[in-house]
Amino acid sequence: MSSEVPYTSEACCQIPAVQSNYKPLGEIVHNLGKYDEVYVVGDKNSTTSIINVFDIFGFFPQTQQGADILAETLGARVYMPDFFFGKPYPLDEHPPKNEEQKKNFSNFFATSASPDNVLPGLLDLANQLRKEGASKLFVYGFCWGGKIATLSGSKTRDDSSEPLFDGVAAIHPAMMSAKDAHNLLVPMAIFPSGDESVEEFEKVTIQLASKPFASKNAYRLYPDMHHGWAAARANLDDPENLKQYKDVYSRLATFFQNA
Repeated sequence: MSSEVPYTSEACCQIPAVQSNYKPLGEIVHNLGKYDEVYVVGDKNSTTSIINVFDIFGFFPQTQQGADILAETLGARVYMPDFFFGKPYPLDEHPPKNEEQKKNFSNFFATSASPDNVLPGLLDLANQLRKEGASKLFVYGFCWGGKIATLSGSKTRDDSSEPLFDGVAAIHPAMMSAKDAHNLLVPMAIFPSGDESVEEFEKVTIQLASKPFASKNAYRLYPDMHHGWAAARANLDDPENLKQYKDVYSRLATFFQNA
């Protein structure tokens, strides 16, 4: 499976989402940017805006809880667009159980989740938030969203040559690439699980250490955590998962404060 989606860990293909009873604190806003629905939480008057790129399962309580934590901790306004327009990867096909479902999974990454399809809307929303007064703007993503967030860190604003974002972050990222890190214009936080490539992670950290903003980067490997432990596949009834979930969001908040 993983060979069909380059640089994606086998765990990304196999670990299912976990149901949660958490009740998100934010609201769904309609027709924001190019998106039909955006989960939004936090101070409406904040000049710090953060965009989240969720994992392939779309809106999920554990992912929304993380956004709620960041909004409260940072006094920020957090936006989670529905990048899949109501059609996230179906739970009943994950993990893929036969050749047809394996083909569907690979096709999902090549279409709905492809950077070429996703980045334009994300960048459009980011530029809109800048124009509406965001003085600080960040993006973070999970799994495939980590790839999208990383690529966003090399983009500039519509109206200037300044970087569009002030910092980017990737948590248990799929398709992790040292080349993407090389192209970054802004600080990055990267927090892989034990299911991602340690070799590629080390290459990424080498690239980050060579940047003029090296002192603002943040990275930590979570070797005992599974792919997805901070998003839809987080089992917060498990004490160790909950502990590391809290840890990574604390680190993420600190990174955004210092970037």
